[in-house]
Amino acid sequence: MNVCILGVGLTSLTLAKALVNLGINVDVYSKKGVHIKKDNRTLGISKSNIDFINENIVDIKKLQWKIKKIEIYSDALNKERILNFENSNEQLFSVLKNHELISNIFLELKKNKLFKLKKMDINKDLFDKDYNLIINSDSSNFISKKFFYKRILKEYKSYAYTSVIRHKEINNNIAIQIFTNNGPLAFLPISESETSVVFSKRGYDKIDFDQVIKKYNLKYKISKIGKTLSFELKSTNLRSYFYKNILAFGDLLHQIHPLAGQGFNMSIRDIKVLTDLIKFRVSNGLELDSSICREFEKKMKHKNFLFSNGIDFIYEIFNIESKINKDIISKSAKALGKNKYINNFFTKVADTGIII
Repeated sequence: MNVCILGVGLTSLTLAKALVNLGINVDVYSKKGVHIKKDNRTLGISKSNIDFINENIVDIKKLQWKIKKIEIYSDALNKERILNFENSNEQLFSVLKNHELISNIFLELKKNKLFKLKKMDINKDLFDKDYNLIINSDSSNFISKKFFYKRILKEYKSYAYTSVIRHKEINNNIAIQIFTNNGPLAFLPISESETSVVFSKRGYDKIDFDQVIKKYNLKYKISKIGKTLSFELKSTNLRSYFYKNILAFGDLLHQIHPLAGQGFNMSIRDIKVLTDLIKFRVSNGLELDSSICREFEKKMKHKNFLFSNGIDFIYEIFNIESKINKDIISKSAKALGKNKYINNFFTKVADTGIII
């Protein structure tokens, strides 16, 4: 059985590794090949997804930094803590450096004879090749522009800023999220002496990110602030997941606000479902065909839509609070957070996604 994947991002390579592990031939198409750039981007991956990657994709235990607690603060309550999520026995999620994860997966892929990287432009000749499935995660090719352009789009009119701070060594396993008056700011530990910082700032006016970090730093003795990266924020949900035997995937399928660090987690959950559908057919001697695309859409479209809109709802709630200059939402969240059942529910949803 033959599958081709269009695009060489993290999601594409992760899916490719999952498929070759099932004994499927996978061709990955890219215009320029894989270029792994060392930068400050990091990923927060939930515990259930970390377990899936370690068991079904590649061993990343040495790359992950375990987070056992999340503390949430608000400017509306003068940086007072309003919510607290923790698991006394295990980590809530792990933080990894983006380039290290890509490098690790790609190195393992290159060792597998079922994997081929093809450096070529995507063109119409692709349809003439003998592929059971074509999985498209590249939004810039002609296939996306022709068949996957109808989407629900929300532009936040905001930019995300990311950097990594170096600091004095501490017991660094608590993530911090602060709902500032200008947007959510997160401190995500990477090691005892490094922490990733992500700020989703409303508006297009330029900021001094170093000063923002220093203003909201609650516990670190900072020695160095790394280079700042930035990108525009938007949320998208594709209206149709497939065309014939071509399945949209990754960021082409859905993009969400980075507020909760759930973008790649959504893609991992997609990979779980897709590989289960493929595994069932392989184990029963059935061909891979367009029916897999239809089943995948039926299983995941409503879940992905509800989850992404849930993240957007949280963002907008605290956005309203900053506009009206009232603390009622933060106080309500603080009160709700004391209920262990509600706390456990949101912790589970963040870990495993929506189960319906």
